Amino acid sequence: MTEQTSASPTVVLVHGAFADASSWNGVIELLLAAGVKVQAPANPLRGLAWDSAYVASVLAQIPGPVLAVGHSYGGAVISNAATEATNVVGLVYVAAFATDENEVLSEVEGTSRDSALGPALVAAQYPTGSGGEPATELYVNPASFHEVFSRDLPESQSAVLAAGQRPVAAAAFDEKSGPPAWRRLPSWAVVATGDKAAGADVILSMAKRAGAEILEVDGSHVIMISQPQVVTDMILRALQAVA
Repeated sequence: MTEQTSASPTVVLVHGAFADASSWNGVIELLLAAGVKVQAPANPLRGLAWDSAYVASVLAQIPGPVLAVGHSYGGAVISNAATEATNVVGLVYVAAFATDENEVLSEVEGTSRDSALGPALVAAQYPTGSGGEPATELYVNPASFHEVFSRDLPESQSAVLAAGQRPVAAAAFDEKSGPPAWRRLPSWAVVATGDKAAGADVILSMAKRAGAEILEVDGSHVIMISQPQVVTDMILRALQAVA
């Protein structure tokens, strides 16, 4: 186990849509066993601007340097949040969107030949408060969850994930992304070649554009659940580089 110091970066794991912080549990266990400081905050999933501002506030209040890690939609969030939080020293994308300025996730998804997410989405309504009109949020049809999201997990485990998924506001996929932090920070990317949710082709293209050090792995969109050691090893590699 390595010794933690105040100067050692804290790894902050940001989950994506249709998930929560527990999706990082396997990675968290391995990082803690390696003596790494780690936090996995809740991503509000209420819109890209809102979520990025919230995560930026979390990052900025952590003492010392931060290595920001995002999964799926969480990649877009850290790309934006790390431009506001000046203590972020690196970015790790795990089957994640490394968005560029003015990109819209719904448009990006539409270009993917690998993604099967669109037809699997189900819309619902949620109250916005103060007597305003309800807004739309999206979740993955449980009948499609295993095939689209987590094909390399047992079907019984996929069913549990589907039952506990957190829907994301449709606005998250329709808002323009801001200036990306990967333009000034080093980045790493784990690309799951069997990703049918975000789309392996889009994720790989974005990672290359960001100049990330890329590891391609045979696995599903939830590669951090199915292969936590592989993801942890990439995070540790990034930590070594930024320490």
